[in-house]
Amino acid sequence: MTLLNWLAGWTALAAVMLTGPASAQIGPLPGGETLPGLPGVSDRLPALGDIDGLARQTLDRAGQAPSRLGLLVRRSEGALERDPLGWPVVAGEIVTMDLSGRALERALAAGFTIVREERLEALELTSTVLAPPPRMPLARAVAHLRRLDPEAGIAFNHVHAPAGAVAGLATGGLAASAPPATGVRLGLIDTGVEADHPALSGSRVTQRGFAGPARAGAHGLAVASLMVGRSGSFSGGAPGADLLVADIYGGQPAGGSSTALAGALAWMVEQRVAVVNVSLVGPRNDLVQRAIARAVSRGVVVVAAVGNDGPAAPPLYPASYQGVVGVSAVNGRNQVLPEAARGAQVDFTAPGADMAAAARGGGWVAVRGTSFAAPVVAGLLARRGAAGLAREAVDLGARGPDPAYGRGLVGVASRVPPREMGARGRLGR
Repeated sequence: MTLLNWLAGWTALAAVMLTGPASAQIGPLPGGETLPGLPGVSDRLPALGDIDGLARQTLDRAGQAPSRLGLLVRRSEGALERDPLGWPVVAGEIVTMDLSGRALERALAAGFTIVREERLEALELTSTVLAPPPRMPLARAVAHLRRLDPEAGIAFNHVHAPAGAVAGLATGGLAASAPPATGVRLGLIDTGVEADHPALSGSRVTQRGFAGPARAGAHGLAVASLMVGRSGSFSGGAPGADLLVADIYGGQPAGGSSTALAGALAWMVEQRVAVVNVSLVGPRNDLVQRAIARAVSRGVVVVAAVGNDGPAAPPLYPASYQGVVGVSAVNGRNQVLPEAARGAQVDFTAPGADMAAAARGGGWVAVRGTSFAAPVVAGLLARRGAAGLAREAVDLGARGPDPAYGRGLVGVASRVPPREMGARGRLGR
């Protein structure tokens, strides 16, 4: 299955993409700067328990996956299966952290096998991926390991989806203007990008694959352009900045896994990236949560899209982890998108509809979704810092920070009408 086929599976289902409210908090920027006025909010979801406990969570804020995700699993040709809540996971893989030697011995004696060990030095985080015994269902295997070592971190290897999927046709193109370098290094965890697109020609782009060789994708390219691009009247949040791209899909059916995302975060820390954008969504996952917490503690600002399934949907991650800057989106009238999530995880809003972004083949495309607002905020945070961005935010909605607009609207200058760039078609939700 190609990356485009994988993304097409999400596109076919994008009209009901799941997301929703949970807690988020802006962490410190490099140099110790923090965003004033945001209360400390803890991650209020319960710890994952045994298989019965997981089943009981289907009606609480942890959130049961929508039935539409079954199509994604079926299209994966066996590379994916579903956890007890219905979320897609890499088939036959269980991620363990801090599993005791005694528990590992007992697991191996019971028929578990070691698939690989991943040491993320920059995060001081080690995970061991195990495969269950033959004919043991994955959920039962997870529960068995949790009984062997209740103190260990035991997780499914969940996959994450773009918070905006491929749709439509892109046309048009402009020669890039010569943007000034900002002297800031930004990171993007997504699909790969076309580094030679006119919008990115003023930036130094470095790519690395975490699910095979890096491969360009429509979603990652659009997001990258809104982060660091400039061409004619088009300008992203930090035009001309250096960009490191971690492709966690690589055209693989099981692309977007938690282990790939954690590895990408470690690389960003190693490369001393200031701000990382993650326009992806998935369920709560212990490995990803730990990786993000450690990246934030090392001075990396993580920005994420809050998702597109409306104000009443359960939370999606990573936007809902503590320490992550959650971003929602507005349309051309500066009204929050009706499909955008609401809640304490919304820190800022930015343009996410009625706007153009870079498309494959050197063209441009109209975009819609919180995926495309997050990179604007990421670029602005890198250039102006949290306090500066908070001062610029236009207070919309209820007075003061609110669940729809967060601290307010920023980045309006990055919204260029699609017709101005000769764009046709759309990258949706």
